[in-house]
Amino acid sequence: MDSAQQTADFAANGHQFFLPHLSIDCVVFGYHDHQLKIFLVRYHGHEAWSLPGGFIKRDETLTDAANRILAEKTQITNVFLRQFHTFGDSPTRLNRIETQQIHNKIYAKVNVAIGEDHWLSERTLSIGYYALVDYHTLIITPEHLIEEYGWCDIDKILPLLFDHHEIIETALLTLRSQIYQLPIGYNLLPAKFTLPEIHALYEAVLGKTFDRRNFRKKLLTLGLVRQLDEQRKIGAHRSPFLYEFDLQNYHKALEQGAPLAY
Repeated sequence: MDSAQQTADFAANGHQFFLPHLSIDCVVFGYHDHQLKIFLVRYHGHEAWSLPGGFIKRDETLTDAANRILAEKTQITNVFLRQFHTFGDSPTRLNRIETQQIHNKIYAKVNVAIGEDHWLSERTLSIGYYALVDYHTLIITPEHLIEEYGWCDIDKILPLLFDHHEIIETALLTLRSQIYQLPIGYNLLPAKFTLPEIHALYEAVLGKTFDRRNFRKKLLTLGLVRQLDEQRKIGAHRSPFLYEFDLQNYHKALEQGAPLAY
């Protein structure tokens, strides 16, 4: 069965294998060129973009479903993934006709008509998960109904379908609140980094500036990072030392309630 047939079969019979009223939308955060980014997709028939997502199988847990959906769409496994909110109050999710019209444009590519009583037209609640990935490791598995995909700067989000703007805003607020409790920097930076790079990351995530010397002192005092015997040559007279996260100390600091605010 080719991808077009698989897609048509999903539209016709998906309700037998997936929960019709419950889906997962994934806010995938990446970091590149001092910018926090969101991964988005654009479906056939629409100018607006969407978050990657999918339905939950009848026999799998929510977290298993979120990991499966990301693995199917991005080939990423063992990703940092957190559930953060459930969405169902927006007018779009309550409007059956609008939902039907959105899906009809998408599935027109495989000549499938979504009627008013179709399972894809029913009201669907969405469980939001956010994921933190290394920008450079994301590999996309093209889907038949997706026309385009790519990264978008967090402060330049494109027009979105459904209530995905609300989902992204809530995910960002959650990320900012949890950056003080979870090893978020570890998941967005390469294994080895300079102090200016981690400083720039935290500024990008939190949307504010920090005194460079105080930030460095806080990190080193808490033992969250350790200096390596390696330097990166970035100019004639500039060869900053490289650092890496000390995960043992990081988790110890979290368990003991050490303040990670800067």
